[in-house]
Amino acid sequence: MAEPSPQGLLRVLVVEDEPIAAEAHTAYVGRVDGFEVVATVGTSQAALKTLQDKEIDVVLLDMNLPDRHGLDVVRAMRAAGHRADVIAVTSARDLDVVRTAVSLGIVQYVLKPFVFATLRERLLAYRAYRSQVTSGAEVGTQAEVDEVFAGARAAAESRLPKGMGEELLAKVSRALRDADGGRSATELAEALGVSRVTARRYAEHLCETRVAVRRSRYAGAGRPEVEYLWSR
Repeated sequence: MAEPSPQGLLRVLVVEDEPIAAEAHTAYVGRVDGFEVVATVGTSQAALKTLQDKEIDVVLLDMNLPDRHGLDVVRAMRAAGHRADVIAVTSARDLDVVRTAVSLGIVQYVLKPFVFATLRERLLAYRAYRSQVTSGAEVGTQAEVDEVFAGARAAAESRLPKGMGEELLAKVSRALRDADGGRSATELAEALGVSRVTARRYAEHLCETRVAVRRSRYAGAGRPEVEYLWSR
């Protein structure tokens, strides 16, 4: 793990191949106290070259780069001796990718699309973790070890609307992702054991965050029913 810059700022490398997203992520990082963007690049080759040439504390890494998968970039970093931490910033929702990210030591996994507040919370959690870890220091108890490991992947404050919970959101997401075709709010409610109103609220939230879509289901005469489909 690299020592912070003399000014105490954590130096960030943004790796993102979509120009609009790269610009947004760079601007977001610049708005968070304690961080500075050293470089913004769009390929794995440029990322590894930057790591070789500059002191980097943390890499904001897209998983779907044009020349190499993000997980392979992390492997190449470690093989070359680069110790910068990695925060994945990606639309990749494949569970195998997430598991491999954990096994490779990626400290945060932020799903696109996201708002500034989401990334800010992840960065602040990471900064708090870094403040606990001093090169050459020792831990005295198992509790201190657990605190360091928890801090690296600290769950940020939920940004869900008031009254919504992460656990039920995950269940609704899984129900839509695993469905053959769309599911109506009534079908979701029956499958999950919740009210139709609750199921609809969660499904609508997934549509607002662009991981699900709505469409009309026509079944004979009368008003069509809205159904929800996983879009990833």
